[in-house]
This record gives sequence, C-alpha cells and structure tokens, in this order.
Amino acid sequence: MRQTPAQAHYMRTMAALAASAGSAADAHGQTIGTAYELQLIQLHQHRIALKDFKSNERKAEAKRAMLPEYDAYLAGVFDTKPGTQDEVVATILIWAIDAGDYVRAMPLAEYALASGINPPDDYKRDMASVVAEEIADAVLVGRLTDQDAIAVTQRVLELTAEADMHDQIKAKLNKAAGWALLGKTNSQDIAMDAKGRTLQVCSAALPYLQRAMELDPARAGVKKDIERLEARLKK
Repeated sequence: MRQTPAQAHYMRTMAALAASAGSAADAHGQTIGTAYELQLIQLHQHRIALKDFKSNERKAEAKRAMLPEYDAYLAGVFDTKPGTQDEVVATILIWAIDAGDYVRAMPLAEYALASGINPPDDYKRDMASVVAEEIADAVLVGRLTDQDAIAVTQRVLELTAEADMHDQIKAKLNKAAGWALLGKTNSQDIAMDAKGRTLQVCSAALPYLQRAMELDPARAGVKKDIERLEARLKK
C-alpha cells in the first residue's frame, strides 16, 4: 500500500519524535504508537505476505515493491540518528540487498554499522559479517555487476575493515572485490581470460585475490585466477 504525501509526512515526523522522546501523544493526551512501533506492525504484515512465495526470485521482487513504504520512516531515522537497535533498519537493509536495491542498502549499511545495530534474530552473525557476505555473494553469482559491483565492494571493504569476522567471510569479500574489477562471476567460464583485461585492471585486482588466498587458502577458489593474472603482468 503506497503512502500518501500526508502519511509520509506523518511517518517522518513520528520517527523524529520516537527517536527523541520514545513516544508521542495525540490531541487528547492519549499515547499513540511510535513510528517505530507502527513500522514493526507493517514489517510483520510484510513478513507474513512473503511466506506466500516459494521462489527466492519472487520474494526479491516482492521486497523490491515493499521497500518504498519504509522510506519516510528511514528518512526520519537518518535525520535524528538515534543510534539505537532498530529491527526495521536491520531488516530493510537486508531486504534491500536481497532485492538488488543497493542505492537504498548502502546508506542503511553505513548507518547500521556505525550505530552497532544487530541483524534480525534469525541471523546468527554480526551485522558486519552479514553485510560483507551478502554483498560478496551478490557479486560472485552475478546479481551485482559492472561499476556498481566495484563501487559497492570497495565501500563495504572500507566499512568492515576493522570488523572482527571469520577469515572465510573476509576472503569471500576480497574475492568479490577482485572479481568485480575483472568483471567476472560464477556464471562465466571458470577459465578467465586474463588477456582480455588491461594491465591496469589486472594489477588492481590481483592484491584482492591474493588476500583472499591468504585468508582462506583451502576454499578461496582464486588460485587459477592469480596464476593467470601474474602471467599476464609478467608479459
């Protein structure tokens, strides 16, 4: 259900009030739901609706349609920056990645990581690990490509540089950064033709793949890529 301009203004105002006072009151002094509580209700309804879909692709399409309904609330959060745990921010961040909406996802990731927001309860990892792995997977399978893949992986590397996460996740993100520069995904022929890449691109991608190999030598899956790039650069 799309919000009217009046509803959007209301949600934004309520978000600011919720962040500063925790609740708001109507003209008669009756406590009414905060913007956060209202969005939690909407989030619950959307989660129920998503259960109707078996296909992950269909779920991603549905999430893409749902995301704009949270924009007014999130604008209020960005305005006030309460820095507190927020299930709506955490969930919409992950939904935006699932939906391939990185324009929405990246500001949410920056805010969530800066504020120490935890992922939804069904995730058993910290937010830095979730963001790093979800973005890496999007690149490696070809959902996130071209210049967007390069820009997003570089930003996520910056955001998670000091995070304590499993080496395998760090390796996957570095692999994704290298592949993004090379324009490679798992859907392409595994025998990447390094000759088709410029020396500048090969030189830029190689350190990320080498780092992935250092972090996860057994499963990084970049050994052949490194050999091809090194051979290309030697020539």
